[in-house]
Amino acid sequence: MDGIVTSLAASADRRAEANGGRPSREEAEAAVRTLIRWAGDDPSREGLRDTPQRVVKSFEELFSGYGQNPAEVLERVFEDVEGYGDIVLVRDIPFASHCEHHMAPFVGRAHLAYYPSRGVVGLSKLGRLIDVFARRLQTQEALTVQIAEAMDDALKPRGVAVMLEAEHLCMTIRGVQKPGASTVTLQFVGVFKDDPAEQARFLTLVRGHRS
Repeated sequence: MDGIVTSLAASADRRAEANGGRPSREEAEAAVRTLIRWAGDDPSREGLRDTPQRVVKSFEELFSGYGQNPAEVLERVFEDVEGYGDIVLVRDIPFASHCEHHMAPFVGRAHLAYYPSRGVVGLSKLGRLIDVFARRLQTQEALTVQIAEAMDDALKPRGVAVMLEAEHLCMTIRGVQKPGASTVTLQFVGVFKDDPAEQARFLTLVRGHRS
């Protein structure tokens, strides 16, 4: 069976190269049927008959970030904010992504902060920015850096702070199977990177509302 899967994958790769690098929807659905058979089930039975179409459709949503440009999400900045220049912090933004190692979900919350220099961005745009990167195959570490760098590039702030907290299903339902374990990642740019007091302020504001 492994040999068949490898052969089919190689054939799909050759067709994808001929079609500009992306397999067709039909090829994607065929790949799902192959995985169902490899798992030991029958893709033609009633409960699984439409599963390949549903999986491919769900992938379009779950991995829609590949077709989005983070710069466009943050391109509009509001400069008329009465000279406001203190910290802007949005806490507890829910997100879901997929680990690039096992394609298993990891789910959590993001906390983003920045010190504006030329204006502020709409708060909902920060949530959309997270999704641009989260809806791709990811590691939490890379996702944290990508969000911080995109904010820094687009907003030119005096500083950016990003903190992600997530539970990884590749750790909780397989492998070591440790449900409830939470992974925390941080990325600081500008004044947050240079000044430990600013890091402490950010962490206090994120954690303080929970006490």
